[in-house]
Amino acid sequence: MDKNIKIPLGLLNKAIYVLEHIDMDYISYDQSIKADYDSVLFAFYKKKESLSLRGSYAKIVYAKDEDARHFARMEYLQQKRAYKEDI
Repeated sequence: MDKNIKIPLGLLNKAIYVLEHIDMDYISYDQSIKADYDSVLFAFYKKKESLSLRGSYAKIVYAKDEDARHFARMEYLQQKRAYKEDI
């Protein structure tokens, strides 16, 4: 059974940074390790995008006025569209 855990955003960003700088072609890794590497890095990217999208939505909820809410909503929809295109 998979369980979700919370990790600090800074740690997520560091993990992504480290994984991005591992040269999987430098050493002859087993194909299963390469597949796991790609899977983990992809999952971390998705989580980071999801957190960003959640932050954009929060800007709509906490907007000071209607103009700010409208602008935040437009940004959110644009970001959401780009997020869905990445999938």
